[in-house]
Amino acid sequence: MRHNLQSRKKLAVLGASVAIGALALSGCGSQKGQGNEESGGGSGGDGEVTIALLLPESKTTRYESLDKPNFEKYVAEANPDAKVEYRNANQDATQQQQQFEAAVTEGVDAIVLDPVDASAVSSALSKAQAKKIPVIAYDRFFEGADYYTSFDNKKIGNLQGQAVLDGLKAEDKDPKSGPVWMVNGDPKDPNAADFKAGAEETLKKAGVDITESHDTLDWNPDDARQWVEGQLQSADKEPIAIYSANDGTAGGVLAATKKAKVKPVVTGQDAEVDGLQNILRGDQYATIYKSIPPQAEFAAKAAVALAGGEEPKAGTTYKDTPTDFVEAKVVTTDTVKDIVGDQIKAEDICTKDVKKLCEDAGVK
Repeated sequence: MRHNLQSRKKLAVLGASVAIGALALSGCGSQKGQGNEESGGGSGGDGEVTIALLLPESKTTRYESLDKPNFEKYVAEANPDAKVEYRNANQDATQQQQQFEAAVTEGVDAIVLDPVDASAVSSALSKAQAKKIPVIAYDRFFEGADYYTSFDNKKIGNLQGQAVLDGLKAEDKDPKSGPVWMVNGDPKDPNAADFKAGAEETLKKAGVDITESHDTLDWNPDDARQWVEGQLQSADKEPIAIYSANDGTAGGVLAATKKAKVKPVVTGQDAEVDGLQNILRGDQYATIYKSIPPQAEFAAKAAVALAGGEEPKAGTTYKDTPTDFVEAKVVTTDTVKDIVGDQIKAEDICTKDVKKLCEDAGVK
C-alpha cells in the first residue's frame, strides 16, 4: 500500500489528537498481564505521535531484551515527544490480531509489526489501510507493508549452510560421507523458509545428502528435541551434521544427541547466551550474530517518518517495498570475543563452567 503523502500529513496531525483521546477512553492496557505494556518513548507523555510496537513472542530472548528497548531508544531520539505502545503476542496469532486491531481502533499514527503468522496479516492490515495508518514489517516480511527492515534471510541461510560445511571440515569429515538432517524454524514464519532455502542451496551445491528435514512448530526447542530423538531411534545411519535454524532449536537438538551419545556438527542462529555457551563448550559449532540495534533504529526512524506523513529513507527495495537490510556474520569459538559489547555481555556468557572456557577463548 502506498498512501497519499499530503493526505497522510493532514491525518497525522489529526491522528495524534484522536489517538490521545481514544487511548484515554479505551486504555490500551486492557490486556496487561498477557505480555502487554505501555512504554513512554520519550519525555512527551501522551506526545504528538503514538507508535504501536507489536512483537511475536518471548521464547526467543532478543525481543524483550534487545528489540523492544532499542526501538524505544531510537524512537525517543527521532522524536522526543513520541510514545511507544508495546505488546507481545506470546506466539499467539489470534492475540496478535486483537492487539493490532486495538491499535487501529485507538488511532495510533504508525504500527510496527513482527507477525506471529505472516499469512494471517491481511485482514487486520486492511483495517489499518482503511484508516491510512502506515504499517512497518519488522523482521518478517508481509505484503502490503509501507516499509520493511530485517536481515537478508536467504543469505543468512547460506551462511548457516556454509557453517555446517566448515564444521565438518574442522573435524576432517567429508560432507558427502554421511547424512545431514535439517531442523528448520516455524513453518508460519516466512524467515524460516528463507533460512531453509539458503542453507539447502549451499549444502546441496557441496553435494551434501540431506536425508531428513523437520519444520519446528513455534520455534519450540522441545519440538526439535522430540523429533531428533525419534529420528535417532529409527535412522539407519547417524547424521554427520544437524542444521538448526536458531540457537533455541539447536539446544533441543543437543539435548537429544547427548542423550543418544552421538556428536554431529550442530549450528544455530541469533547468538543467544545459551548458544554461545554451547559453542564455547564445543557442543555447537557456530551461530549467526545479528546486530539488533541497527534494525531497531531503521524501524524507529521509518515509523517516526511515516507517522509524520513522510516517506522513510531506504537503502533498497524488497518485493517493491522500501527496505533496509542489516548485515549478519558467523560466530565460532574463535570469534565469540569479537561480538562481545553492548548487545552481548561477557558477564552473561562467562558463568559457572564457562568461565575458564571464556578465558581460553579471549572473551573479556
